[in-house]
Amino acid sequence: MKNESASPTLSDAEFRLFTDFLRRRCGLHFNQDTRYLVEKRLARRVEEADFGSFASYLYQLRSGPDAEEELSRIIDVLTTNETYFYRERSQLRALVNEIIPDIRSRQTVSKRPVSIWSAGCASGEEPFSIVMMGMDAGLVPGVDFRVYASDISRAVLARARRGLYREASFRELETATRRRYFTEKDGLARISDEVRRHVDFIQMNLLDEARVSLLGPMDVIICRNVIIYFDLETKKRVMKTFHQKLCPGGYLLLGHSESLINVTAEFELKHLSRDLVYRRPVPGEEREDSWHALARIGIANAGIPESER
Repeated sequence: MKNESASPTLSDAEFRLFTDFLRRRCGLHFNQDTRYLVEKRLARRVEEADFGSFASYLYQLRSGPDAEEELSRIIDVLTTNETYFYRERSQLRALVNEIIPDIRSRQTVSKRPVSIWSAGCASGEEPFSIVMMGMDAGLVPGVDFRVYASDISRAVLARARRGLYREASFRELETATRRRYFTEKDGLARISDEVRRHVDFIQMNLLDEARVSLLGPMDVIICRNVIIYFDLETKKRVMKTFHQKLCPGGYLLLGHSESLINVTAEFELKHLSRDLVYRRPVPGEEREDSWHALARIGIANAGIPESER
């Protein structure tokens, strides 16, 4: 049995090499404040896979036969994939009740499904929530909207495709909705095929421009609680990609703790009834004043619990 003293130690040079590698490959940013966490979690992986040393592990990540798969594992080790159904409910309601109808109303040639990309979908609760909430609102998946979901981690995508969830994923889901869309067995809840078949999952690194280019134009991009792991340079790069992928008038939804201040001015703030989102401006259309939009959303949300928004 290995003891604590046998764990490999991360030198200053190795820490810089690892963090530079992760920033270049997938945008993850770690500074000296997170060094202990990085060392502890990587050491566990080094021992588990019997790599022997951090130097050997870095070599495997760079050029080993299973480098991509190992990169996926390291991302799981170093990031938190906490999510649950109907997280940030007010934003999902805005998507279903305001954003999708707005985009559909502006389609002048043909009524095609609104294309929605859940970028950084983790184990699938977010895209499945969109489908469930849309169906409950009377929208028809595949007709009114279509959901694509991506994540850099193969492990969490495998869980999403299985559609099996534990109790922690249901902290915000009403019992009636759970009964309607899930079946319970052996302590797990399985999402119905009626919902699951309407989400297309794909493994995607947001910094892999060639792979991202395979996606068609999007009407809505949801990327919540992802860019918090990026440094400023990577945030700018990803936002440029999102701007290119969004159709004019398309919407960008970030987490409520995330902002594009000092990142990009290419998106406008759009005030909805009870939420504030970003939108790619339509050429020739007057842009909404950001300051007053922020003031209005602050007033609108004052004293309203998240579960009631």
